[in-house]
Amino acid sequence: MDFKFSKEQELLREEFDQFFREEMKHAPEEWGAGGFEAMFHSDGGFAFHQEMKKKLAAKGWISKAWPKEYGGEDAPISEQMIFSMVHAYHRAPGIDAFGVGMFAPTLMVGGTEEQKAKLLPPIARGEVQYCQGWSEPDAGSDLANLRTQAIKDGDYYVINGQKTWTTGGHRADHMFLLARTDPDSTRSRGLSIFNVKMDLPGVEIRPILHMNKAHYTNDVYFKDVKVHVSELVGKENEGWNLTRQTMNFERSGIGGFISGERTVMELVEFAKTTTRDGKALWDDPLVKRNIAQLWADHQVGRSMAIRISWQQEKGGRVFSPALASASKVFGSELSQRVAYFMTDLLGQYGQISRSKWAPFEGEAPDAYQFCPAANIFAGSSEVQRNLIAWVGLGLPRFK
Repeated sequence: MDFKFSKEQELLREEFDQFFREEMKHAPEEWGAGGFEAMFHSDGGFAFHQEMKKKLAAKGWISKAWPKEYGGEDAPISEQMIFSMVHAYHRAPGIDAFGVGMFAPTLMVGGTEEQKAKLLPPIARGEVQYCQGWSEPDAGSDLANLRTQAIKDGDYYVINGQKTWTTGGHRADHMFLLARTDPDSTRSRGLSIFNVKMDLPGVEIRPILHMNKAHYTNDVYFKDVKVHVSELVGKENEGWNLTRQTMNFERSGIGGFISGERTVMELVEFAKTTTRDGKALWDDPLVKRNIAQLWADHQVGRSMAIRISWQQEKGGRVFSPALASASKVFGSELSQRVAYFMTDLLGQYGQISRSKWAPFEGEAPDAYQFCPAANIFAGSSEVQRNLIAWVGLGLPRFK
């Protein structure tokens, strides 16, 4: 299999690269190495994200592979993947990971034509910000245990319950919410997906502060929130099948591997230019060995993501959930190894954040503090390995 770009794809990659090189010169100081904290914590970071979103939308890059009738260009998914690679390398903002990356493809698979025509164009134009309403205090990796209810009352559903770890909820215009529409159902039965405006009466958002006091996740409470029946995505009580599709979109993607590649190359440069006891760190064979292993593993992850893109292109956006789970668990655990090694290599400098003395724009302490959650969010590594066994290998389920 040849993973090289064609001449046309290389020209497209260069166009993306030139754009981001220029635009990222204007990043605010608080943007640092990017990510959800940079995007949602400070007003300046979120404003930069919103500004970039509008620029990307004007070029048609947000929705390049979408159907034209929904604001896209009908481009091959491979072109969207090339954009994602360059965007991730530059650690740029401007992509709504929840609206563009998760809700929109789910809507294309399971939404009505009216919903697609209404909800997809504003996402493509960069006019709205989404968040994800899934996890609850007693329903994280065991998502089917959720308790938030949406009970039909005439032309409305009345929502009561709580969602937690809602990334960007305090900045979002909409939430795609998973709730129980059949109160007598258990587990995955009786669940439905809704498009919920965050400014509706009865929606309350409370911040969750992380170890470094950053605010980018939230608890969201719903008290008698009324949502019109037209905001139900797909069929009532059949939301779990759509949710599984959304999980595949959430767990796949090439961005994390490309961003990680850049970090590894920065580690190489740091090791070559930093001396301890009169010798460059690069001269230590253990340093070389660890960096080489991290680089090789990122190439494996890149190949997995490219394979998913190929499956999407061939299968109408549908691809193997086992492959999505494999990419998720491999990428999560790889990001942890990068964070741990980076902190070890930097020594005391690995504890400095938001300082002119901080290497890698202060990425090390943030990555070290964040990475323990990597194999928990979006489905724990244990859950992913079960899915790989059941769906990918056909092994029997435990009882």
